[in-house]
Amino acid sequence: MRERFKVRGGLCVAALQLCAFLCAPAATAQEWTTSLVDIHQGSPLSDRARGLGNGGYELQSGSWVSFNRWYHASWVDMHVDLLTQITPETGILWGLGTGEQGEKYSIAPSLKLGFLTQAHLNPNSSLSLSVASIIGGSLTEKPCVADYGDLGTYSVNCRLAAGETAPEETLKYLVNARPETMHLWLNYRLTF
Repeated sequence: MRERFKVRGGLCVAALQLCAFLCAPAATAQEWTTSLVDIHQGSPLSDRARGLGNGGYELQSGSWVSFNRWYHASWVDMHVDLLTQITPETGILWGLGTGEQGEKYSIAPSLKLGFLTQAHLNPNSSLSLSVASIIGGSLTEKPCVADYGDLGTYSVNCRLAAGETAPEETLKYLVNARPETMHLWLNYRLTF
C-alpha cells in the first residue's frame, strides 16, 4: 500500500500551484524558480514487491516458511517531483526516487526528467503539454540457494523452490520489471 505525505495541504495544493504556474499571465522578467509538485512513498513496483510476499511453503520438517519477511523493506521507495520554471510558458520537470531494498528484491533509485510548456490560445484558454521520462527504478528479484538433499544444491526462485518445477527452471520466473518510463500529458483549460 502506498503512503502519501501531505505537503502544504496535500496533492490538491500542489496541483493548484501547478495550475497557477500554467495559467499565470506572462511576466517581462523571469527568474528561475523551483516548486515542489509531489512527494510520496511507494509505487506500483513497491506494491508488486509486497505482493510477492504473499504465501510460503512447508519444509520437510513440517515448519512453515513465510515469504513475507523476504519481501518487506524498512524503507519504502520515496519520490520527490519538482518543477523549475524557466519562462512563464516553460519549465523543466525533474525528480528523484530513493529506491528500496528487501532481503530478496531491490528497487533501484530513479531519476525523472521532463519538459512542460503552455500556450495561451486566447485570454480564457490555454493548452499545455508535458513529457517526462523515468531513468532507473527497476525491480529485481534475487534468487535463493536451496538444498535438495541427494539431488544437490541449486540457485532457485525462492517462491518456487518447493514446487514441482525443476530447480534450474525456476530462475526464469524471477521478477525483473521496469517502471513506466514515459509519461505524456496534454491539457486544455478553458475558464468562463
